[in-house]
Amino acid sequence: MSNVPSTFMKSITLGIQTESNQSFTLQAFKSDGQPMYTHEWLPFLFFHYEATFYGLTANHSEEYVTLTPLEMVELFSEKEQHPFVQYEGIDMASAKWLAAANEASSFWYSPRLWDSISLDEEEEKLELKVPLDETATNLLENALMQKMVEAGLRFTDLPPLLPFFRNGGWPITTKNVHDEIFVALRLREPEELSEDWVLETVIRGKKSATYWAPPMRKRALKIENALPDKWKQHADGIEKLQGQMSSLLHMHDYMDNADTSLFLSLTLSDADVRQFLRADFIRLQALGFEIILPAWLKDIKDSRVKVRASASTASNYKSAAGLQEILTFNWKLSLNGQELTMEQFQQMVNDNREFIRAGTEWVRVDAAWMQEIRKLMDKAENENWTVRDLLFQELPEELVVPVEEDEDDSADDPFFQFEIQKSLKDYVKKLQDKKGLPSVPVSDKLHASLRPYQQEGYDWLTFMREQQFGACLADDMGLGKTVQLISYLCHVYEEEKPPTLIICPTSVLGNWQKELERFAPSLEVYLHYGAGRLKEDSLVSYLKEQSPQVVLTTYGTVTQDADSLEKLNWACIALDEAQNIKNMQTKQSRAIRKLHGEHHIALTGTPVENRLSELWAIFDFIYKGYLGSIRRFQEDYIAPIERDDSEAHKQKLRKKIQPFLLRRTKQDPALMLNLPDKLEQLEYCPLTQEQAVLYESFIQETMHKLETLTGFERKGLILKMLSKLKQLCNHPALYLKEPFDNAADMLPRSEKLDRLVTLGSEIASNNEQCLIFTQYIGMGHLLQHCFSELYDIDVPFLTGSMPKQQRDHFVESFQKGEFPIFILSLKAGGTGLNLTAANHVLHADRWWNPAVENQATDRAYRIGQTQFVHVHKFITTGTIEEKIDTLLTEKQALSEDLIQSSQWITELKDEEILDLLSFNFN
Repeated sequence: MSNVPSTFMKSITLGIQTESNQSFTLQAFKSDGQPMYTHEWLPFLFFHYEATFYGLTANHSEEYVTLTPLEMVELFSEKEQHPFVQYEGIDMASAKWLAAANEASSFWYSPRLWDSISLDEEEEKLELKVPLDETATNLLENALMQKMVEAGLRFTDLPPLLPFFRNGGWPITTKNVHDEIFVALRLREPEELSEDWVLETVIRGKKSATYWAPPMRKRALKIENALPDKWKQHADGIEKLQGQMSSLLHMHDYMDNADTSLFLSLTLSDADVRQFLRADFIRLQALGFEIILPAWLKDIKDSRVKVRASASTASNYKSAAGLQEILTFNWKLSLNGQELTMEQFQQMVNDNREFIRAGTEWVRVDAAWMQEIRKLMDKAENENWTVRDLLFQELPEELVVPVEEDEDDSADDPFFQFEIQKSLKDYVKKLQDKKGLPSVPVSDKLHASLRPYQQEGYDWLTFMREQQFGACLADDMGLGKTVQLISYLCHVYEEEKPPTLIICPTSVLGNWQKELERFAPSLEVYLHYGAGRLKEDSLVSYLKEQSPQVVLTTYGTVTQDADSLEKLNWACIALDEAQNIKNMQTKQSRAIRKLHGEHHIALTGTPVENRLSELWAIFDFIYKGYLGSIRRFQEDYIAPIERDDSEAHKQKLRKKIQPFLLRRTKQDPALMLNLPDKLEQLEYCPLTQEQAVLYESFIQETMHKLETLTGFERKGLILKMLSKLKQLCNHPALYLKEPFDNAADMLPRSEKLDRLVTLGSEIASNNEQCLIFTQYIGMGHLLQHCFSELYDIDVPFLTGSMPKQQRDHFVESFQKGEFPIFILSLKAGGTGLNLTAANHVLHADRWWNPAVENQATDRAYRIGQTQFVHVHKFITTGTIEEKIDTLLTEKQALSEDLIQSSQWITELKDEEILDLLSFNFN
């Protein structure tokens, strides 16, 4: 640290208090004397400290950190301190403790420490004779005693350990030689027809799992001569570590005659093995040595003790109607293939036995585990667990996942088996695998043909409703979550029910309107949005009198009208883009959680398994309380998964959410067979109020001018109007020629921009790539601005003025996957490029010539493309963009020549132009 320039150092002022010298309370202060929150400085303090998982398990509150003497000594050592942080005391007492910790740490990792220690065995007291002041000495003594306790050592263990510690055995860490090879003791079972066990020294390389021992012909050679050539230079280190281990063994009669310059190889009797297992094994491991035991002793899961629990209900379980049925458990236990009675098992528990001789083998029985099994059996009998408890609550891990019965008792069975009756097992399998669900006929009201996987999604949503379970449909974008929900609604409203509330972002409100009109025209839809929407009693009266089946609204509107909406009962509440509720502390999230629905459904195209905070929020909506509090979820899942990338915790979480989550991806081979190579989708976005006002005023002003012109001037004005209106549909700042403001302030002024940026970021976060085409340079720069500020994504923009060399560089880099989003000018990037790395194409603004758009789309959808391509065409509802799209659809019989340019628009009559340009608010 002394070599670090002062300009790079961060100084933290600490206040340190203690009452008993057994715990220390630390508080940090800013330069102005104001206290700091612990999250601001705790990461620096625990920067290197693996013992508390770098501060994650540290004992702290919002303002204070509590340390043990051991932590005081280790955290303020030069080895553990952050290289760019220095500490100073806020007062004399604090400065004194900091100095004491620094002094004590200088001895902590030094061989001189144990030369300075004497033991008073009568009073069981440890004394230090070190050149430190009293405060540092006491701190060091307390840290030493704490370290001994943590290692499982008693004071009576210290006298024989003193030579070991003085001979390089301190500090207590994993013991190896030059960071390259590990020296271990291995206990081998007797060979066939022999009763002798063997305790021997073995060696393995750091990157190897295989252990090496000298062959019989080399057992009499010195260690250096017996070693393979690659390890000969480590002979002294191996001999030293073997000597340390040998000095810790209690079998003195053997060790007195052993030549420590040779590889250790001792023959042991059963009694010697028992002594080694009970005394030496635990202590050697505690001191950091590697000990290899026979497989049946090494891991409790490999032992021959088996517990089999069978759970059943009184009735033949068929559906969620019986979730409250009480389970009956039948317990069967066996040891090494021999059945145990409950009385025998109870006697083993009472005796607290750890090693049991079974036939010719020693079997290790984990006494603590046996106690836990006994408690588990008592709880199952006394707490009346139900089917719901078994399926969805925080029960012991042994009962979470059923294990298939293995009829071969000689196999390595799991030490705990759990079985459930067939009817209950079938029900659990349906929930977990989504297979074998009842097929539900599609309603005649649905104007669509469902693909096979969409039919499965529809069946699943219907099944989950019948079973009274919330559901999260998390299919990839483009797989048709909308049509699956609409087919579900058509089925639900075969009978009269309260309305369904669909909540979505404003940017996709138009999409929902159009899709409902297209796929389910018989469903009565009320759009609860805008200044003119019904409120309070007027809304209640309308819903009662008109009985719409669907109320379509936005997240923002729900927040504003929460008081009235929460008083209503809904047949279903569906959240589209459900990740919008990820922050459960916001007013918006709280408002949504207060709504009352018979069935809750969340739709999201993002991989919620990888966004844990969003996953918790979504599940709190569809099945409140299932994943516990956010604090507990943070401790149980987010921390171990995001910090340690724990596969075990990932698997546990997957199993827990699996019954309520249906996710299919476009990469699923089974789905690819049922998908077109290219899906074109219209993305409808409404105008904001600002855009609508500007749109209306511009049309009125220009139509007056149009009446006075003829011929060439009239055509020129129409084309100018088209360009101005399309830029206004993109963003009012482009129309008004304003400079760009903060991206966060720009998005609310255009739903189209909001949707483009949001969709682009989702594609990038899914590790996919997309092309965004626009006709306008200003729109391209605006998109670059938003991606950079909001998501820190650097997005290139290919225009006609870009030099060829730079253009080729960007194309090559995009194809290599070096950036996820590529913006292109429609004219400059619409032809001649191969961009098959993209599997999404976004058309920000529509061109009047479909051939031009198709040429641009074909930059991704062309020979060499191996992915399903999803094309998104953005249209602002009620504007010229939507009307032109309708005209092109209706005029499919027009010749290609007629629609190759915008000329066909300029030839329209005045009344047709007026109809084309007028803005429809509905």
